[in-house]
Amino acid sequence: MLGLQNATSEQWIEAANRDSASVLCDHAHCEKKAATMAISLLNRYPEKTELVEQMAELAEEEMGHFRLVLKEMSARGISFKRDPGDRYAQQLHANIRTQEPFRLLDSLIVCSLIEARSCERFQLLSRSVEDEGLRAFYRSLLESEARHRTVFLALVRLYFPHDSVSKRLDELEDTEAAIVSSLQHSPVMHG
Repeated sequence: MLGLQNATSEQWIEAANRDSASVLCDHAHCEKKAATMAISLLNRYPEKTELVEQMAELAEEEMGHFRLVLKEMSARGISFKRDPGDRYAQQLHANIRTQEPFRLLDSLIVCSLIEARSCERFQLLSRSVEDEGLRAFYRSLLESEARHRTVFLALVRLYFPHDSVSKRLDELEDTEAAIVSSLQHSPVMHG
């Protein structure tokens, strides 16, 4: 269902367990950026009614998650810090073609892959983080994260022919797998 070609390594899980504060802070930034991306898409494609409706809903939900993460951080005495950037997402976004209609096709697929990887990471954290409260917190986000992946895939299949979607999805899944394989196992959501 997630469409990921490789699994997150044990080294990432170990890093996340060693520094849950960094993971939470990065998670907050990821939720904020997901909301921003949804707003960017609805601004760029206002004529696409289904996309606008879905992205408006997604932006609200992601900002709700952002607030939940901030609340969890506050309860744990963790400060929200400046975003150092997300190398994983930056590398994926670099593969988005700039000419339309390919830009929309690629943007929706890249967003679906980021949501899929986040969902996989939430699954891992919900099972393997030592702190039971954090395990429950990540479990609470799993369903919506999986649904977000589905929203992006449904939109791309609505606007583009099946063959075009399948071909580009395969290409970008290969790219995503290569990017994940090159990561340093940092205590961040996509590290």
